Amino acid sequence: MIDLQQGGNAPLGGAEASVTFGWTVAAGRDVEADVSAYLLTGAGKVRGDADMVFYNQPGGADGAVRFDATAGSCGGFAVDLTRLPAEIERIVFCVTIQEAQAKRQTLALLADAEIAVSVPAGDPIRYRPALAGATEAAMVFGELYRRNGQWKFRAVGQGFNGGLAPLARSFGIEVAEEAAAPPPAPPPPPPAAPVRLSKVTLDKPGQAVSLEKKGSSFGEIVVNLNWSRGRKGFFGGGTAIDLDLGCLFELSDGRKGVVQALGNVFGAFADAPYIALSGDDRTGDVSQGETLRINGARWSALRRIAVFANIYDGVPNWQQTDGVVTVTTPDQPPVEVRMTEGRNDRRLCGVVLIENDGGRLKVTRIVDYYRDQQVLDQQLGWGMRWTAGRKD
Repeated sequence: MIDLQQGGNAPLGGAEASVTFGWTVAAGRDVEADVSAYLLTGAGKVRGDADMVFYNQPGGADGAVRFDATAGSCGGFAVDLTRLPAEIERIVFCVTIQEAQAKRQTLALLADAEIAVSVPAGDPIRYRPALAGATEAAMVFGELYRRNGQWKFRAVGQGFNGGLAPLARSFGIEVAEEAAAPPPAPPPPPPAAPVRLSKVTLDKPGQAVSLEKKGSSFGEIVVNLNWSRGRKGFFGGGTAIDLDLGCLFELSDGRKGVVQALGNVFGAFADAPYIALSGDDRTGDVSQGETLRINGARWSALRRIAVFANIYDGVPNWQQTDGVVTVTTPDQPPVEVRMTEGRNDRRLCGVVLIENDGGRLKVTRIVDYYRDQQVLDQQLGWGMRWTAGRKD
């Protein structure tokens, strides 16, 4: 079993897949939830209403995607990728709460929720979204998508506060408006309920987002890199790629440096530079990828951080890596940046610039490719001296 975290992906081991859902509801709770699938073109939209597959419309694309109420413990879908029309590039799988507004219910009422993908060849894949305290009534749990001729599964976990209607509209489905009834008085919020927010995707050059502190500090800021690693040979070799996460940093007092596996410069969380690399996944067997932890309690001591990904080993092929960097801060929307293109003659990608902007946390998309860290330094005007390094 391959367990993915949010944003993680894994290739499929066959052309047919069974996608199933599971969750439990506490005894005595009257909660009903439905599963649905949307067949999307490269523009991220359906071709028409027939591309929504669910219990009341159980087949899509002439049977290429079929709803099965008996699959898993909570229903699912049978998918034959060979029968999909060429213009369909993604299939997204969703869960929605019935009568969410009338009953004032959210996905937080579903415990042990998961989506699982089984194929004839290869390990099953599973993703368990964190729904405790969720405020949304609908969510994209995961998606099958085609990249460079290969189908993969990605753990998504993107919620929609308005339930089925805004979710369906986001994919181009026309949803009739219902007459609004006067809402009942809202119940008091539960104490210390975590806030769940939909992610922010930076997909345009120079696009940025600024986050405000919700309390006395930003808490622990997590920067995660996940990618498709390829296959390893029995005696080494193969197409596996060793993709490393690292960063340049500049402190408020002017000190500068780098945190990376190369040279074993893993940083420190409690002390300067207040940035720590979780480890170095050289094998490609760690589904969580690699992580930088930034001490948000010492945010005033940090001026800027340039996050990069480096192909240390393997033939440079950025399209094959399908890499994604996610910046997660407590009580803030996760910020996602994908390395959607690349120059295969350059091993390093500058991904995002994180800056202390008057106390705010500003994240700006870079996604540009360089020969090495020194050229990235020069491009951003960091001004450090560089010597050759290696992994021990």
